[in-house]
Amino acid sequence: MHINNKLKTAIAATVLAAAAPYAAATNGDHMLGLSAIQNGMAGAIVAAPQDATTVLVNPAGMAELGIKEVRFDLGVGFFNPPRRVNGMDSDSNLYMMPAGAVAFRVNDQLTLGMGLGGLSGMGVDFADTMVAPGNQSLVTTKQFFKVAPGFAYRVNDSVSIGATVNLNYQSLALSGFSPAGRFDLPQNQVFGWGVTAGLIWKLNPALQLGAAWSSKQRMGDFEWNTPTTPASTGGKISMRMDAPQTLALGLAWRPAPGLLIAGDIKQIWFSDVLGTVAVSRPVGYTGAVPAAFPFGWSNQTIYALGIQKDIGDKMQIRAGFNYGKSPIGPEDVNANLGSLAVVEKHLSLGISRKFSDKVTGSLSYVHAFSNSVTSNIAPLNTIELKQNLVNMQVSYQF
Repeated sequence: MHINNKLKTAIAATVLAAAAPYAAATNGDHMLGLSAIQNGMAGAIVAAPQDATTVLVNPAGMAELGIKEVRFDLGVGFFNPPRRVNGMDSDSNLYMMPAGAVAFRVNDQLTLGMGLGGLSGMGVDFADTMVAPGNQSLVTTKQFFKVAPGFAYRVNDSVSIGATVNLNYQSLALSGFSPAGRFDLPQNQVFGWGVTAGLIWKLNPALQLGAAWSSKQRMGDFEWNTPTTPASTGGKISMRMDAPQTLALGLAWRPAPGLLIAGDIKQIWFSDVLGTVAVSRPVGYTGAVPAAFPFGWSNQTIYALGIQKDIGDKMQIRAGFNYGKSPIGPEDVNANLGSLAVVEKHLSLGISRKFSDKVTGSLSYVHAFSNSVTSNIAPLNTIELKQNLVNMQVSYQF
């Protein structure tokens, strides 16, 4: 047991987070939304699609955008996630994250689209976390980016379906320590793929159901060549880090003209990909990279509620709340000193303004309230995180 605890402490360096340039207010390491409109609704978007970035969440929603020919949505976010381990602050606390999508109406039934943006990730840069005597720096960077071409098909006036093929890019850098010593695995990248499918079902003019499922995103193996030194035998190290399967169900209610209330429940199967990540090492390897990274992430159930109100015929305001219990528990803190994906409660605000019949601008702010988790296994490390996210978006529809 003592050796296992040391190993968990060692593994701090390989934890994730939403891609330095593609991070956002997060459930675990998954973003709430990809646009100002989606984030303004706190991620309650499965049953109430409003922009072309629905192709990345629920592709069936493209059929419900009410476009004549085309809709473009381009946006950029500025993300501030102050992170702490044992009272020590991580450097690099401001990131920029772009996202965009387009939907083309082919005919009354078929809409084609494509979106691109960050799916998940995170990163830290600690000079010293004080988990061991002396300077024990931790540096991690993970980026997960996807391009998703797909379609939506209106089966009838009540039902629309859709699907995408996800073409994924992932990069990872790990730098930390293990009981065998210091290890540094430089930035590396792999490609992979997965699929997403969605459904929109109008029960009546005021009530609409939505569902979206995304498969496990199968990624290639990261590979690093580690050197042989007088103190250790090196060789090729490899590991695979897939992205988890997700399922979301949503309900959108329009109780009065100009008023939308939307709620989502989402499940993310983190344990399947971030429970224990095995590392392939050469026979006779005696270096510092461990045989496995026991992150111990639990599956996460997320609840999101968003409200939108029209103010006249040119403005909309939004507010929302999102909650998901941290996938990292006290028993797994020491294995996640480089991850810190522990925020649980998010509050969002948003606004949209029509500049013309074709052009709309949107702005949103999301605050993830500070949350900390302390290890119940020695050493009693504490990880803490809060987040602020501002998104701006420009939409063109014709």
